[in-house]
Amino acid sequence: MKFAYDLHIHSALSPCGDEDMTPNNIVNMALLKGLDLIAVTDHNSARNLPAVLEVGKRQGLMVVPGIEVQTKEEVHIICLFKNLQSALKLDEIIFNCLPDMPNNEEIFGRQLIMDSNDEVVGKIDKLLISSCELSVNDVFILTRGLGGICIPAHVDRPAYSITANLGFIPPSLRVKTVEFSKKDSPESIMKRHPFLRKYNYIVSSDAHYLWDISEREHFVEMEYLSFTNLTNLLCPNEKNL
Repeated sequence: MKFAYDLHIHSALSPCGDEDMTPNNIVNMALLKGLDLIAVTDHNSARNLPAVLEVGKRQGLMVVPGIEVQTKEEVHIICLFKNLQSALKLDEIIFNCLPDMPNNEEIFGRQLIMDSNDEVVGKIDKLLISSCELSVNDVFILTRGLGGICIPAHVDRPAYSITANLGFIPPSLRVKTVEFSKKDSPESIMKRHPFLRKYNYIVSSDAHYLWDISEREHFVEMEYLSFTNLTNLLCPNEKNL
């Protein structure tokens, strides 16, 4: 079966995310757009995942726990997990590896933690869009150790991508799937970067506003919806890495 997805969505916890990106708004917009599967991947944090997962379960939408990690090389990596506990464990590690730089809300916006009723229950004062002290290699090792998978984010972009900042994708990472931005066609991206043809790819929205969440336009083909099937599709032989 084919399932429509968007595996890169930010909530109001990300300082650059609109405050309308609440758990219920994200899930309901995804359903309105006909999506079957989403991942919420805030910058360097998983603190809004409990609420989003609860709403997704209530509304019948599969939500994959995720984090968009910014490594010390300023590379963005999408980390996806089977369960909330693993995502929260990486969240704890990342938070301790972030510099003690306060968030300037007037410049970057608030970093809001919400419950499943969209009520603000807290906020994070440390700036989440900083680079943590973990390397790309560290993030891959930690995520895989927690049973998750890593996907280099928006590899076609000139900033915060593994291709732009490292100049290549290290073979030692054994990357199987990369993420393309939805603002350009995969054919155009691979024409500019021919070496990307050897990878599987997904196209996600990197949505910071509700209207940016993907339409029912990108699909993964699986027998049924499950994180195991998603892993086997995006990162085959992951258990052997």
